[in-house]
Amino acid sequence: MPMNRKAAAIGALALAGSVLAGAAPAQAAETPKGDGAKAICKRVPATQARLDKALKRLNGDATVVGSVARLEKRVAEAKSAGHTEVYTYLNDRLDFRKTLVPTLELRQKDLKAVADWCGKQGSSSAGSK
Repeated sequence: MPMNRKAAAIGALALAGSVLAGAAPAQAAETPKGDGAKAICKRVPATQARLDKALKRLNGDATVVGSVARLEKRVAEAKSAGHTEVYTYLNDRLDFRKTLVPTLELRQKDLKAVADWCGKQGSSSAGSK
């Protein structure tokens, strides 16, 4: 009989633990923490600088490390050398890098709208470019 009591006690503890574990995230989700607008407004200038730097690098000429033009040159060289595997690898990277430009330009546009909004809210650190 003592084994049944131990098993029942362990089962009850396990059940209580699972109920408590499930309740904690539910309570945390109910607590409003805001949308982080103040923090976003504070980071706008640094974010703009990072986006500008990344776009400048991607749009650079073939001498700029990380530019689309430089990677295009490397892809062409791999193809002309007959390095099929290297060509495939670099070409896939080039395809991805080309998609980064419009994505970052869209983020830059969206961030400008955020900077304007922050300026209207009275945040002094969110100057727009």
